[in-house]
Amino acid sequence: MIEFISLKLAQGIKRSIPEHPISVNVMRFSLSIIINAFMIILLTLAVSLFTGNTRGAVIALIAFPLLRQVSGGFHLKTGMMCVLVSSAMLTAISFFNVERSYVLFLNMASLLLVAIFAPSRIEKQSRIPKSFYPQLKIISCLIVLVNFIVASPVIAATFFIQGISLVSSLKGGEQ
Repeated sequence: MIEFISLKLAQGIKRSIPEHPISVNVMRFSLSIIINAFMIILLTLAVSLFTGNTRGAVIALIAFPLLRQVSGGFHLKTGMMCVLVSSAMLTAISFFNVERSYVLFLNMASLLLVAIFAPSRIEKQSRIPKSFYPQLKIISCLIVLVNFIVASPVIAATFFIQGISLVSSLKGGEQ
């Protein structure tokens, strides 16, 4: 569905501005990323308004992509599957509320996962040269370290799930 909408929008834009140097495929890809993100945000916030847990949802919606942008992770095969799984995951995480000792444990586990596996699977998703990957690992670790100060259960769960997505032996996602 997302791919279809992206393609139709890209074709319409190209018809309106045929001399523009960007190809339909490049526009389609870019539009699919924007539509995907918009749908995840919209669906997660809509559910959070219904459940009354908007604060937790907003925290998860900020924390997850912040770490994901620099650490990478596996990708689901379709944009719609990504929207559904991401929205369900972020909604579930928004309810996460545990004692500080569990937050500390999740922070340590997340830091370990990020330190070992980040960045993961970003070659086809980013134009960042491999020479910068050590810096991405450091930035990823620094992002996780912030929650040792903040001590948010929602952020701890978010970072832990993102850390798990870095493990390259996980099946089901694109490599």
